[in-house]
Amino acid sequence: MGYSTLSDCVTDLQKHGQLIRIKEEVDPYLQMAAIHLRVFENEGPAILFENVKGSKFPAVSNLFGTLDRSKFIFRDTLDKIKTLVDLKSDPIKAIKNPFKYANVGLTALSALPMKVGKGAPINFGRTHISELPQIVNWPNDGGPFVTMPQVYTEDADKPGIMNANLGMYRIQLAGNDYVLDKEVGLHYQLHRGIGVHQTKANAKGQPLKVSIFVGGPPSHPVAAVMPLPEGLSEMTFAGALGNRRFRYFYDADGFCISADADFVITGTVMPLENKPEGPFGDHLGYYSLKHPFPLMKVHNVYHKKDAIWSFTVVGRPPQEDTSFGALIHEITGSAIPKEIPGLHAVNAVDAAGVHPLLFAIGSERYTPYIKERKPQEILTIANHILGKSQLSLAKYLFIAAKEDDPALNVNDIGGFLKHMLQRIDLTRDLHFYTKTTIDTLDYSGDGLNTGSKVAVTVAGDIKRELWTELPANFTMPRPFTNFKMVMPGILAVEVPKHINDKDVGDMLSILDEHFIDADLNGLPLIVLCDDAAFTAQNLDNFVWVTFTRSNPSHDIYGVHSFTEHKHWGCKGPLIINARIKPHHAPVLEKDPAVEKLVDKMGEKGGALHGII
Repeated sequence: MGYSTLSDCVTDLQKHGQLIRIKEEVDPYLQMAAIHLRVFENEGPAILFENVKGSKFPAVSNLFGTLDRSKFIFRDTLDKIKTLVDLKSDPIKAIKNPFKYANVGLTALSALPMKVGKGAPINFGRTHISELPQIVNWPNDGGPFVTMPQVYTEDADKPGIMNANLGMYRIQLAGNDYVLDKEVGLHYQLHRGIGVHQTKANAKGQPLKVSIFVGGPPSHPVAAVMPLPEGLSEMTFAGALGNRRFRYFYDADGFCISADADFVITGTVMPLENKPEGPFGDHLGYYSLKHPFPLMKVHNVYHKKDAIWSFTVVGRPPQEDTSFGALIHEITGSAIPKEIPGLHAVNAVDAAGVHPLLFAIGSERYTPYIKERKPQEILTIANHILGKSQLSLAKYLFIAAKEDDPALNVNDIGGFLKHMLQRIDLTRDLHFYTKTTIDTLDYSGDGLNTGSKVAVTVAGDIKRELWTELPANFTMPRPFTNFKMVMPGILAVEVPKHINDKDVGDMLSILDEHFIDADLNGLPLIVLCDDAAFTAQNLDNFVWVTFTRSNPSHDIYGVHSFTEHKHWGCKGPLIINARIKPHHAPVLEKDPAVEKLVDKMGEKGGALHGII
């Protein structure tokens, strides 16, 4: 029947062997995150930290660490909510199948937010920011962060909960120049609903009221990360998914308070008032660096009796947010393809950090009366994808025609890349978008939020047989002496550390001269990297290195390249310079001393024995 509190969920998971309690004192500085990461890597249970150093509040993590556990948590409502989202995307289904969807209207109605009295559990007590668990995930983080927040804001033009936005945007609790207990940092990226609300508040010259909910029924954080269809409220979705109406009230200062949350932090953001936020170890596997972001002035910190602090750890995928993504796909199914004519499937490749790389399949039906097929409709679909909400943050979009292989799967990295490389025409199929927006967390571009994109569009018959190994007569000139095959048709080449773009030009001249008469048709892609063995070790490493460390307009080259009427192409292999550049953010690395502490917890008699 769903959970009314986070504590109910914790108890139920423990009852079913899906949660462990760690009773010994743990340090919120690095140790809790290290424990979480190790348990997640071993597909372990949710973790309740009962004794957090420096705080009276316990903390829980890894609730959504596996898709199976997420489906277990929502076992009573998942099918109904999938139907609700599907129906929202295609309401004509209700007309065609009125009896099949008869209960969906009742589900939606029962999910409407419910205003309650101020005697709600969240009003049990008040605390301070400094008394919350001060969890720091990575050694170079700028301070403790809220990593599982539900950030609530309202529309200044249309106030009220039905037009509100609930999103998951990280909150820096301390560090940098923040005045302890009085100020926190609010970080949000492009294409977020809160940005629309702040823009409207700024235009009126008034502060934006912000309420940050932590904990509560597990349906609440899921609602905060869901890419919902237009017009479907996150609070309504939370009620439907949790089988419990979203309960709320307004406090004396006019802030919306989630009555079922474990904690609520309220505060205001003044127009154009910022302070440096970060660094923070983020989901691309690098630190997002220190930048000015909105400053939130804290009003109150509420908590319920026996409140539990909820957190997660982000880093190079896969992480718990990967499981979040799997749950989102489970719920939304084919909602996005239905919104774009001709699109059959799209996958934001998790191993590449989600936003850097998209795989898509579309129809190619523009000229069925011509024998030779080429990308036409799928290029139109590509433009539509790159103009669609958060999909527009992608840097690399690989899109293939469904008609060439109806069994093609966007979730099969190796199979999809093989399909693309077998058919790509490197003189025709690359389409660049320069000086545009990319993910805020991606430092491969030439400025914050700024970079480029490339759509790689493939349709038609197989053009080449990909090399599965290098021919006996294949050679590379100096300094290209260390190289490994990643998969058929892709070669990782280790070269000296990137200094500037000139050194790439020099190397390309060497390659052009060396391969002037060579037949490289079976090798359509060469990746320049810092460590060929690591890059070629597996496909996850390959896509992470290649697509997080390159900016298409600056880092795509080719053997015997040309520009014709502003269209760029190459007659030999495509070359992607995926070395770490001087302006890139540092890679996330674990603290060896803390890892040893976690190792001991896994020994016989330790809290994690048999789990890690």
